[in-house]
Amino acid sequence: MDGKVVFITGAARGLGRSHAVRLAQEGADVIAVDTAASYTSVRYPQATAGDLAGTVAAVEGLGRRIVAADADVRDGDALAAVVRKGVAELGRLDAVVANAGIATSDPALTMSDEAWQEVIDVNLTGVWKTVKAAVPSILDGGRGGSVVLTSSLAALRPNPGLAHYAASKAGVVMLMKVLAMELGPQRVRVNSIHPTTAATDMVLNDATFRLFRPDLEEPGRADFEQAALRLNRLPVPLLEPVDVSNAVLYLVSDEGRFVTGSTFVIDAGGSL
Repeated sequence: MDGKVVFITGAARGLGRSHAVRLAQEGADVIAVDTAASYTSVRYPQATAGDLAGTVAAVEGLGRRIVAADADVRDGDALAAVVRKGVAELGRLDAVVANAGIATSDPALTMSDEAWQEVIDVNLTGVWKTVKAAVPSILDGGRGGSVVLTSSLAALRPNPGLAHYAASKAGVVMLMKVLAMELGPQRVRVNSIHPTTAATDMVLNDATFRLFRPDLEEPGRADFEQAALRLNRLPVPLLEPVDVSNAVLYLVSDEGRFVTGSTFVIDAGGSL
């Protein structure tokens, strides 16, 4: 990734920060966005400006450059402005990792309209807006490039309580396939990644622990992991963020130069 520049959304923590650090380790410079805006239906602590500053420090600590800003993926104009600033400072754009996402859990017939709309707006429409804001800068370079859209194992295997989340992540798959067809002639590859549960703030919180262990009054991480083991065929409850980042690295690097239109699964056998 030496000399390449990657735009990453949801970069303040979790998978997004892990992607930024892993790609920087391989020589990439980074354009990073996240937002401290509040999503009213989300029940776990959300990212802060301090979290994004931590990503900046981690990337710069590796000797790489980073342009970071607060931008909500629901705001296409804000995303485009950050991309323009990043390309002006870093000189180019080679890859996009549309990683930002949120999750809540409610039965389909009783979830609020707001909960449905927020998840769809961030996880699906936000991915489209990310691509729309950033990919033209890849095309301007004339070198081709790569786009990775974060989907989920939930797009491939249904789970109760996740109708909005699963619908958003399944929508990402077909968005990816259409983009792969449209952008292929310009040598831009597009793929989706499908992780099982990973050790991030979106998963490791009291709301998720209670969702997985409704039989307990105050479940903790160990209780959650005991239940999460049932999701996967390999005897692990969670992926580490770097496990997903290594897949992203392959897809955005030249080593994945002929991989496009694929649903790239990192699920410890959870889809079996």
